[in-house]
Amino acid sequence: MHYAIVDFIADIAENAGESGAGNVVLKIDETGSSFEVSVTDDGKGMNERESACALDPFHTDGLKHPGRKVGLGLPFLKQAIDLSKGDFSLRSEKGRGTEVRFRFDKGNLDCPPIGDIASTLLSIICLPGDGELTITRTRKAEAAAEAAARGDLSYELRKSELKETLGDLEGASSLALLKRYLVSQEEG
Repeated sequence: MHYAIVDFIADIAENAGESGAGNVVLKIDETGSSFEVSVTDDGKGMNERESACALDPFHTDGLKHPGRKVGLGLPFLKQAIDLSKGDFSLRSEKGRGTEVRFRFDKGNLDCPPIGDIASTLLSIICLPGDGELTITRTRKAEAAAEAAARGDLSYELRKSELKETLGDLEGASSLALLKRYLVSQEEG
């Protein structure tokens, strides 16, 4: 079960990485009133039928998780979006990749909490695989009071650059440094 928006982000990013993608791009854009995410990959993609099945909670191909009879990531996201009057799109082309976009209205009573972005990004960056991961994060204040309280932020990360700088993404000291860096970026 997904309890926060970051849970959806982690799930979709993991799916993108497992799709055989050489490149995954995660964009997170936040304002005072909305939280918008897109995850784009150049992995195996899906045809129209597979895309429809990806939104069916009672369907799974049985390959990713043998023995599991349901696939709930995208259906749970779609349900949360529908409940909170947000926006959702899934575009995919077989052999070319997939793009998942969603937007939550933060003022809607049914909008899930955002969650811990820094910890979620750390876990996404540390997912296995040699493909490139690019993360772009922005937050824009919509009112002066909000700008004074939280401030704007904007940063971009590339997994390859982090590996080059830290040496690896597995050691405790590297992970601690990366976590501190992500937290500092989120604090603006």
